[in-house]
Amino acid sequence: MTVDDLLKQPGAWLAAGKDTGTVVSSRLRLARNLKNRAFPGWAGEDECERIWKDLQPVLGQLRSMTPSFALSMGEIDLLDKQVLFERHLMSREQAEKGKGSGLVAAVDESMSIMVNEEDHMRLQVMRPGLDLDRTWKAIDAMDNEIEQHVSYAFSPRFGFLTACPSNVGTGMRASVMLHVPGLVLANEINPIVKGVSKIGLAVRGLWGEGTEAVGNMFQISNQISLGEKEETTIANLTQVVLEIVEHEKNARARMMERKEAMLCDHVGRAYGILAHAHILTSKEALDLLSGLRLGIDLGILKKMNRRVVDELLLVTQPAHLQKSEGKKLKAKDRDQARASLVREKLKEAEKGEPGSS
Repeated sequence: MTVDDLLKQPGAWLAAGKDTGTVVSSRLRLARNLKNRAFPGWAGEDECERIWKDLQPVLGQLRSMTPSFALSMGEIDLLDKQVLFERHLMSREQAEKGKGSGLVAAVDESMSIMVNEEDHMRLQVMRPGLDLDRTWKAIDAMDNEIEQHVSYAFSPRFGFLTACPSNVGTGMRASVMLHVPGLVLANEINPIVKGVSKIGLAVRGLWGEGTEAVGNMFQISNQISLGEKEETTIANLTQVVLEIVEHEKNARARMMERKEAMLCDHVGRAYGILAHAHILTSKEALDLLSGLRLGIDLGILKKMNRRVVDELLLVTQPAHLQKSEGKKLKAKDRDQARASLVREKLKEAEKGEPGSS
């Protein structure tokens, strides 16, 4: 399977067309390292290449991730790496790697393993909606299957040993992607972010650490992995997410009751710009598409096809856009191509003129 093949299907982080509510997706990651082998940051290119060659056949035959495909970072170009990043199959750091680093992923993109990123392995499982319990069962089964073939770097006192001290312990990062335009429009998101941070959770943007929250999408994840069981971490995160979901529902309800005209105007302007713009930046497109998703959720856009709107969140990203055009594009050309694609797709998405409730 090639990166081009992935473009023919929706990404696992976004269940295109399915109403998953405020929670877009759930994701779990496990950091694992091999016993008596230098961590990637200390190992040279040759050692990393040996580790990749040792792990690739093991990971490629995992029952829990069948069918799967493998890609070496030294054999694919920068644009393909960017596509994998945009699909949340690997990190920005992994995309900067070359020989000795690789990716093994399930064909449906629900599972992936980064090899020789910061750690020897970063296991990942993604599912649509709020589904951390089943996601945990899936990644735990994959982890146990891998451990039948390799020995992990593990300390009876500290747990799993990792390149970054913050991951020592369970090595687990649980995260949930939320779409919360109601809280943003009601100017209530900052207290939520501050409150979540105070209880040891991290709030990040759509593309993870160091990114801004474009499209009114936020990732909420745990920061502590030492001294806490995986099930406890998952239960605590789930509880916080459910509370945020309730706050979002309340914010939307209040705005529909007190500021319906403003809310309909927000959605209508988003539709109007997207349907007629000839230049659209990536950020602008995501922010405006968020308005369409909100309009669909609230019944303001009664005849809009959710699947097409959700797909646009992914296919308007820089690498996906250039792949669809079949060539590399300068920023200004991408902005024009993006606007053209959105105009075309919205004609597909609407079965009539958008109306208001």
